[in-house]
Amino acid sequence: MADDSKPLESGRATVSDRRTVLIAGAALAAAAAAPKAMAQAPTPPAAAPAGLAAGGGSSKLFQVTDTASGKVQGIANGPVWEFKGVPYGAPTGGKNRYMPPQKAAPWKGVRECFAFTSVCPQVQADIRGEYGQFIMWDRQVGGMGEDCLSLNVWTPTVDRSAKKAVMVSFHGGGFATGSGNAPGFDGKNLAYYGDVVVVCINHRLASFGYTNLVGAGAPEAFKYAGVCGAMDMVAALQWVRDNIENFGGDPSRVMIFGQSGGGAKTSTVLAMPPAKGLFHRAAVQSGSALRLVTPEAGAETAEKFIRQLGLTKANIADIQKLSWQQLLEAQTAAGGNFSPVIGTDALPNHPFDPVAPAVSADVPMIVSTCLEDAALSLTNFTLTEDGLTALFNQRWPGKGKELVALYRRYDPIATPFLIQAQAFTDAGARRAAYTQAARKAALGAGPAYVYQWNWRTPGYDGQFGAVHGIDVSASFHSVRDGFFAGSTNGKRMADRLAGTFAAFAKTGDPNNGHIPPWKPYSDAQRNVMLFDNDTRQEVNPRAEIRAYWDTNPPPPTARG
Repeated sequence: MADDSKPLESGRATVSDRRTVLIAGAALAAAAAAPKAMAQAPTPPAAAPAGLAAGGGSSKLFQVTDTASGKVQGIANGPVWEFKGVPYGAPTGGKNRYMPPQKAAPWKGVRECFAFTSVCPQVQADIRGEYGQFIMWDRQVGGMGEDCLSLNVWTPTVDRSAKKAVMVSFHGGGFATGSGNAPGFDGKNLAYYGDVVVVCINHRLASFGYTNLVGAGAPEAFKYAGVCGAMDMVAALQWVRDNIENFGGDPSRVMIFGQSGGGAKTSTVLAMPPAKGLFHRAAVQSGSALRLVTPEAGAETAEKFIRQLGLTKANIADIQKLSWQQLLEAQTAAGGNFSPVIGTDALPNHPFDPVAPAVSADVPMIVSTCLEDAALSLTNFTLTEDGLTALFNQRWPGKGKELVALYRRYDPIATPFLIQAQAFTDAGARRAAYTQAARKAALGAGPAYVYQWNWRTPGYDGQFGAVHGIDVSASFHSVRDGFFAGSTNGKRMADRLAGTFAAFAKTGDPNNGHIPPWKPYSDAQRNVMLFDNDTRQEVNPRAEIRAYWDTNPPPPTARG
């Protein structure tokens, strides 16, 4: 196309928590061996969106629509309707703690949905570092507590006959932090530009959603304690199925997508039998989770957690009587990996190891990475060429000169800082992504499409390159944040990816007028769309680099 210019350790959260899938990728990959083009969105009009006369209680600023639990009132936000804090489940404290999600209690009258509601208790991310200042979605909006099963909806119309495709976002932050309330997941631009309904959800995290209590001696009533956070996501999708028509959406065209931890969540939901039929396309952005937590590993983490709470097997059920503050303190002190635990009928197996899940075989899928994903956790911006060789020798003994020469053949001008980020990504997260896509394609049902985001941010003088998270802004058609620095090329890149995602949500085919033809991926035909100023499809890009990591897997301690 021509230029048209490791699972998370709990405890104190930092921006490096976003390394969840990047860290896990190296070990997991080594172990697991044309719709119409959409125009640039204009300045939002002063008028409210369509659907003003679609129900009682409407005005030029407010819109009322129905849910199974009661009426909700949203507000106009430029060209779309915005409904914040819509409950899809009951509070998760007390008797509901560590249990499968329960339906939201019905209410009388009209519930105002103008403000974000509570997010799951979590240790707040430390965004003092340069990357932390760079991104928007680590800043949580709203309160904190166990009444956190809510979602936010942005829609062009509430007309039931509109039948617009629905895009359900799972937020990043590993399985431990973050929320669908964060500024980076504002769905207004995407809903307007893509003419779709956007839904961002909140759910249980870390020890509140992923503690294998049965493995630590709890009664069988707690059998889903190690996966209830993922079950929340299924409950949100059930809510979408039952209610989204009242928000102008089509329950038969639902796409799930997420980046980093959100990609790991998407990978997880793809493997959950209770989610079958609730979604029809999926996209995993820099978050390919091949494996999750075994019952044995989950039990070990749970036992440490229980000891920190001062509980024993004899009184472990009293965990439902404690405050959430006590749980969060114990989680921080205990450490460990609070992520989904396999082994129940809700999540029987690892998502993509040894094979892709048959339960979602028919679902078309996009899998992606960014060229320099790993730059998010690196700070040695002044690294020299000699320092790069020494660093590679330290990480992969005796391979320094060979690796530098290999990477320089493909990228002679990138800074040493960015070359190291490429290598760490290639050795870990990118290998996992390619493995996930190949296993999906091997099922011979729904196709897999692969992209690599190569466009480098001009922000911070370009030092971060095509860093982890940059394509989130593009997929939400958000170009006001630091990643894009208001650049014209950045706006074009957002047009391309948001247009591609919207097309995929609508048809299950990502091809659209913003990009050249994109063919499905397989291990035999490694088609990859490279998103850059000259967006193009290549077959097996950077083939020598990929071949190197296919035959020289990093040690399990490698970090990407």
